[in-house]
Amino acid sequence: MLNQMVKSFKNIFTKPQTVAYPFGVSHIDKNYRGLIMYEEEKCIYCLQCETVCPPGAILFNQDVDSGKYEYLYNPYLCIYCSECVKACPDKAEALTQSNLPPKPYTQGINDEWFKIEAEVEYNRAEYKRRKKAKKTDEG
Repeated sequence: MLNQMVKSFKNIFTKPQTVAYPFGVSHIDKNYRGLIMYEEEKCIYCLQCETVCPPGAILFNQDVDSGKYEYLYNPYLCIYCSECVKACPDKAEALTQSNLPPKPYTQGINDEWFKIEAEVEYNRAEYKRRKKAKKTDEG
């Protein structure tokens, strides 16, 4: 107990070991894998990146009418494991990792991500239902 009191007393007179954010430069760890960068024109929409993403930070929302996909990415849910980059079969690499530091995100995607997941699931089911109904009507 005496040892803890001595340490506490010393801490009163020592400089804090915190970063002077936002005034100081943030340190980027040498093992930093980087943000996931997506290039739509290179994507073949195989959905492999969505399938292998452990936390589910990548989603493809399907338009109910046209069937086209929209890439959705939550950088705050991402664990930067790079499994999505490894799974991308396109030789041009639609998904890459950048060494840029993360940018502040202000759109509240963490609050809305569960709604987005539900919307993606509904849209895919609805598209399949419409496609099946159309096929049944034609046949």
